[in-house]
Amino acid sequence: MKKNTGKKMLKRLLALALVIVFLLGTGVSRVFYLQVVRGEELSQKAESQQLKDTEITAMRGTIYDSEGNVLAQSATVWNIFIDPLAIDIEIDEDDTADEIAAKQAKSEKRRNLIVEKFTELFDYDEKEKAEFIEKTKAENHYTVVEKKVENNIKEQISEFISENSLNCIGMEQTTKRYYPYGSLASSVIGFTGADDQGLSGIESYYDEELTGTNGRVITAKDAVSNDISDDYETSVEATDGNSLMLTINQTIQYYLEKGLRETMEEYQAKGAYGIVMDCNTGAVLGMSSLPDYDCNEPYKLTYSKNIKQIKKIKDEDEKEQAESAAIQNQWRNFTVNDTYVPGSVFKTFIASAALEENVVTPETTYTCTGSIRVDTYKMNCHYHPGHGTQTFAQGLANSCNPFFITVGQKLGVHNYFKYFDAFGFTQITGIDLPGEASPQYYKENQYGIVELSSASFGQTNSLTPIQVCTGLCAIANGGKLVQPYLVSSIVDADGKTVKKTETKVVRQVISSETAEEVREMMKGVVDNGTGKNGYVAGYRVGGKTGTSTKLGESKEGEGDKYIVSFAAIAPSDNPEIAMLIIIDEPNQDLGGGALCAPIAAEVIEEAMNVLGIEPKYDEDEVKSLSSYAPNVVGKSLDDAKTEIDQYGLNCVVIGKGDKVTRQCPTSAGTIPGGGTVYVYTDDTEKKMTKVPDFTGLTVAEAKNLAKTNNLNIQISGNDLTNGSLVASRQSDDKGSSVEQGTVITVTFKSTESVLD
Repeated sequence: MKKNTGKKMLKRLLALALVIVFLLGTGVSRVFYLQVVRGEELSQKAESQQLKDTEITAMRGTIYDSEGNVLAQSATVWNIFIDPLAIDIEIDEDDTADEIAAKQAKSEKRRNLIVEKFTELFDYDEKEKAEFIEKTKAENHYTVVEKKVENNIKEQISEFISENSLNCIGMEQTTKRYYPYGSLASSVIGFTGADDQGLSGIESYYDEELTGTNGRVITAKDAVSNDISDDYETSVEATDGNSLMLTINQTIQYYLEKGLRETMEEYQAKGAYGIVMDCNTGAVLGMSSLPDYDCNEPYKLTYSKNIKQIKKIKDEDEKEQAESAAIQNQWRNFTVNDTYVPGSVFKTFIASAALEENVVTPETTYTCTGSIRVDTYKMNCHYHPGHGTQTFAQGLANSCNPFFITVGQKLGVHNYFKYFDAFGFTQITGIDLPGEASPQYYKENQYGIVELSSASFGQTNSLTPIQVCTGLCAIANGGKLVQPYLVSSIVDADGKTVKKTETKVVRQVISSETAEEVREMMKGVVDNGTGKNGYVAGYRVGGKTGTSTKLGESKEGEGDKYIVSFAAIAPSDNPEIAMLIIIDEPNQDLGGGALCAPIAAEVIEEAMNVLGIEPKYDEDEVKSLSSYAPNVVGKSLDDAKTEIDQYGLNCVVIGKGDKVTRQCPTSAGTIPGGGTVYVYTDDTEKKMTKVPDFTGLTVAEAKNLAKTNNLNIQISGNDLTNGSLVASRQSDDKGSSVEQGTVITVTFKSTESVLD
């Protein structure tokens, strides 16, 4: 009996020992698994529960224009987050039903309070409000509900949190990109995405330079995820990105865009593009591609023509696709990202090559009959009756196709292509913008007599506008091809210059003597040829008009589609700038001389002022200049009349006194020769008048209308001896109220236009 009992005890002890060994083995295995196999993973999880790691967003670098004006800048904003689990009051196991109901009611009241406040601050509609409510019920401790909130809203949220003792709402500092001038230079600057990364333009090309290094703040947390003592906080400061100084001049950019936009809208063109360059350095002073966009709202359509066309589309999918395409087109910088056939502007480069190779001189003559036979083809001049006998200089002024075809043939394929390559037309320029398009051109072995003849007046090959403008710089600066650029220097967060752009001369293309001859011929285009509207008093402007038919893009019954242009160099006797203006598919058959040259003239006038280039007036120009009005305030009426008469001006007296109390124009303003000074001799109220619409009037008609409305008129623009001039713009809007005697500047342009 005892023996059996001993055996039973032994078995039980053995079983117990086996169980203990098994349990110990399992425990050891579990410890090994947790500490060795998953040790690092679990350690990281523990740290994440015990530590709060907050990223401090670095400021993106600022973008400035050449004068230090801010074009793009980052500022502090806030991401707002909630802790959904902290909104509901915790229910304990021993809570009674009444206590649970009270806590649930209090939780719901808190949730409603938060929902209503956020709906008020962020103007939620019903759908957005419902989505926000769902976020407040999420099963987590962290949900971002609003991104990049301005400081004024953040302050209201902070006050709301404090007033209601809410620990379930938090804020994280981040940054937002601002563009103070909206659409100004948008095709150059570009914009950033939601994560502050550059998506186009300078923002994209220099993204690495502009992007800073984020910092971190690591803070210990207690069991319920609240921050504890600062003794447990570690921080790494953020390093802001580098800033960029652009070559873009705000004033030049403004007038370039103004002229392009007005013309694009008036003629409902597909687009309008322009480049202004410092011809001696390659610095881009102005660059625009319209339609453009507001950098602050890059996904919003801006061009009225496109908006109206899209609204007419009935199919929603088709409408969405059209809108998307139009928005992406706004982002494209045509001057760099696309190619076009330059048309007769290219004749300046043929002239350069031919003069350099001594194929012709400016005095070489040719008789144009209106067309020329090339192989089996008849190639026409834009002037079908023919220009008759003319010199080479006159041939450029008249933009005579047959003349340049014969010059191209004399030059020959090899020499033609040598200069085509030398001017940089076989490779990209290397400008610091993304997506520069490659030129589309015939290689030297692909030219026959027909291809050479067509290329000689600017057809056949497709180039980017930046290539053409860079080539013009070589003619302007004495024959040197320079690389274009937009960023003059890069500055770090401490204000130290880390990189400065130096002028890069690629090669000498033509001699300085040849360049000077071509510039003089281009001056003849403005003085006597197709580019008369490029005239600017006091400055010698060289120019060249151009037209190219967009083959393959015209629809039957709609006529041909054109792209027209005007190239300019100013001052032509000592050049500072080169410019290219392009209007894409205007709704009227008007050439670059009518549409593009007036834009160039206005930009040149403003650019010369910005660059400090003093005008040099000839005798005829001096006669039409304005002068400062004499100061007769405080003088007797008789003395005032005498002095005004001595200035060659007329006098109108307002009032019954014998002493001048005020005058218009004042002595601080200018008045044209033969103008009228209005003088007041008592406290009579200012005499006001409405500004009439001068648009489309001749010089004589405009002068008469100004006189009828008691206004002075200053004539600006084209050579006033030209009989085909009409008013194209005026300094004061029609219908605006101004004082009698005010000087209104009216700009005139030639109505003569050729599709050359």
